[in-house]
Amino acid sequence: MVATDKEKQFLQIQDVVKDFDGHRAVNHANVDIAKGEIFALLGPSGCGKSTLLRMLAGFETPTSGRILLNGVDLATLPPYERPMNMMFQSYALFPHLTVWENIAFGLKREGQPKDRIAERVEAMLKLVQLTKYAQRKPHQLSGGQQQRVALARSLAKQPQLLLLDEPLGALDKKLREQTQIELVNIIEQVGVTCVMVTHDQEEAMTMATRLAVMSEGRFLQVGQPSEIYETPATRFVADFIGNVNLMDGTLTVDEPDHVVIASADCKHYVGHGITGTEGMPVTVALRPEKIHISHHKPAEDEFNCAPGKIKELSYFGMFTVYHVVLPSGALIKVSMANTQRHRDELYTWGDEVWVHWSRSAHVVLTQ
Repeated sequence: MVATDKEKQFLQIQDVVKDFDGHRAVNHANVDIAKGEIFALLGPSGCGKSTLLRMLAGFETPTSGRILLNGVDLATLPPYERPMNMMFQSYALFPHLTVWENIAFGLKREGQPKDRIAERVEAMLKLVQLTKYAQRKPHQLSGGQQQRVALARSLAKQPQLLLLDEPLGALDKKLREQTQIELVNIIEQVGVTCVMVTHDQEEAMTMATRLAVMSEGRFLQVGQPSEIYETPATRFVADFIGNVNLMDGTLTVDEPDHVVIASADCKHYVGHGITGTEGMPVTVALRPEKIHISHHKPAEDEFNCAPGKIKELSYFGMFTVYHVVLPSGALIKVSMANTQRHRDELYTWGDEVWVHWSRSAHVVLTQ
């Protein structure tokens, strides 16, 4: 079923600016978020993502610009009248209330009938798989269970928009990874539109259908996780999302179907054209998993290879990361999957090696 224009523009952030005492925290933010989408605001501390979320919730007022939800300008609505709920990193559960009472709290405040409240709370408990914990207090639950109670309470009032502020930041790594999938499944079952703030790139890549990378109040790139990772628009985005090797160079050949870039340690042959002119400075971005190591120089090509020496290696179980020093002194990271228990070719500290990659492995950055 094809989404209508209205569904694609369910939440509209239109040229939003927020200034604090001469400091611009959000700088002309523009994006349309579709109905049912999980949209992540991703960036380092101080980039403006939490300020933008607070403007959505009504805790801050835009200096200029508009925020529309389902065609309604939110500027006319105080926070308590906005059809949305916000879930905080601390969960903010009432310690003296049971799980059942925490979920029912907002419904009681609205004055809904008791039978309606009971029906809704039971549905939420079933949704987050906490029915048998209904009479427990928050301190009797694990961190992941508390997080699901907070989510159930946020969804109980059937908001049009769910705001998540670092929703999994209080959980340890393994539980966080497990809960990411649970949270996405629950949100998709309900069908609520969700905007989440996180500084954790793995969390954003795992949970979001689309994400915006922010820096200094601006949206640097908006797109699907795979698009952001594989084709970053700027050096900042490439460096912020995942691990990347950045190699500065000069464009020496500029053809419609390929370009050649000369850098300190090698010549890069890129199998597609770019928008540029010969002689211009560019940056080549290479993901570690797209680079290969061998003991001998690849025979088939003078491009896309360089000699080096292994300086460090880190074993992570599923993969090993090699730090290879190139002739210029630059360091390049190579990630190799450990697909076999014992590989025929082993590389270790001090080995003289060649690093090489395909003609489609690069991303050329001009800004």
